[in-house]
Amino acid sequence: MLTWLSLIVLALFSGAAFVAGRRRAVAATGGRARVLHSLPNYYGTYAALWAGAPAALLLLAGAMFGGRVEDAVLQSTRPAAVQALEPDRQAVFYSDAQAIAAKQSPSEVAYEGDLKVALDAKVAEAKRVGTLINVGMLAAAAVLALAGFLLAFPRISTEFRARNRVEGWIGVLLIGCSVAAVLTTLGIVLSLVWESWRFFQSVNPLSFLFGTEWSPQIAMRADQVASAGAFGAVPLFAGTFLIMFIAMLVAAPVGLYSAIYLSEYASRGVRGVVKPLLEILAGVPTVVYGFFAALTVGPIFRAGFNALGAMLVGTMPGVGQYLMEVQNQMALVAGVVMGIMLIPFVSSLSDDIINAVPQTLRDGSYAMGATKSETVKKVILPAALPGIMAAMLLAVSRAVGETMIVTMAAGLQAKMTVNPLDTVTTVTVQIVTLLTGDQEFDSPKTLSAFGLGLTLFVVTLCLNIVALRIVQKYREQYD
Repeated sequence: MLTWLSLIVLALFSGAAFVAGRRRAVAATGGRARVLHSLPNYYGTYAALWAGAPAALLLLAGAMFGGRVEDAVLQSTRPAAVQALEPDRQAVFYSDAQAIAAKQSPSEVAYEGDLKVALDAKVAEAKRVGTLINVGMLAAAAVLALAGFLLAFPRISTEFRARNRVEGWIGVLLIGCSVAAVLTTLGIVLSLVWESWRFFQSVNPLSFLFGTEWSPQIAMRADQVASAGAFGAVPLFAGTFLIMFIAMLVAAPVGLYSAIYLSEYASRGVRGVVKPLLEILAGVPTVVYGFFAALTVGPIFRAGFNALGAMLVGTMPGVGQYLMEVQNQMALVAGVVMGIMLIPFVSSLSDDIINAVPQTLRDGSYAMGATKSETVKKVILPAALPGIMAAMLLAVSRAVGETMIVTMAAGLQAKMTVNPLDTVTTVTVQIVTLLTGDQEFDSPKTLSAFGLGLTLFVVTLCLNIVALRIVQKYREQYD
């Protein structure tokens, strides 16, 4: 709360600096703003940036790292009663002290004797350290804000290049955002690689990548059945790609054909109604699709297959009996509903790409005597192929990463099958299952989630590379 109040006050001060800087720039010209090098707002923005940006960064840094500094100071001296505790219990002790000092926990904590005395001392020390950090941070921010304003305000004159300086600030901001994005990606990859390395120290990578049985277990006792567990990931990837394949069989033709219709055949009025209705599907939460699959699509498919099985039981007893035993949860249900969810991704992007094809290509095709359908097949679609491939790749990535629909419509059973009527599970569902609840990152069962994540990352990267190669090959014809 203190940080937010400080940021609000700092924003008001920056606004005042903006007004003062702008007025000084206009006053320096005697009211003739045209003689200024930059627009008056640039001078105000320059003063506001110097008055607010450094102090804001200091406040944010204090909010992020102040707690760690306080924790380090508290743990620098440890009473004898605390040193006798186990390391995990010591961490809880210092957390309790900080929580009581911040009034986030009741003071009646279950400590007695020497530990109670040590706790009271650490609570008092935490209050002193916290107050010192907050006061020091606010004082430093105030000094920085005032110093920044006093540095920028005297520089404002008719010859001062305020626009260049403001654009320099914006350039630094853009570079910082780019670096943050790169570092975030790097952090994700490194965290996956490190935890996966720990997992592969316990489980053979070849058994993981080519094993056909998935049953992760934690050994609770020596005679436990299947205590070693089975970490063969092939059934998970089989289920993932089976559902993805079914989804793309639905989304790819429907999305692409709807994009062709909207861009080449539909009237302006029809396009204005149909396109927004299609894009509404992209805004529906995936859990709603999961409910739709579990409560509507699943029972409809089961009733249909059961009826078909009853018809075939006389002529094909084995097939008929199998169809009569089909349940609501199956790969087909999850794939079809996921395909419906992916239609707007394919349709909207493909429609934008098709509309971006130059009109001169269409006119040239019509001038040669081609019909509209021939123009679409022979000219427009080949020219838009790179963009269409990108739309398909986005839909594939979305299908591979989907979790809720699969959980609610396909089940949790790991099977190595290509039968769309079987219950299957996917990589993402298993990752969520393995990391749900209070887990310790010391067992192969929990660490296997990172192995699955890294493998899925590599597979997706390979798909991206293949798609880029295809795009480059066909793009060369139209450059």
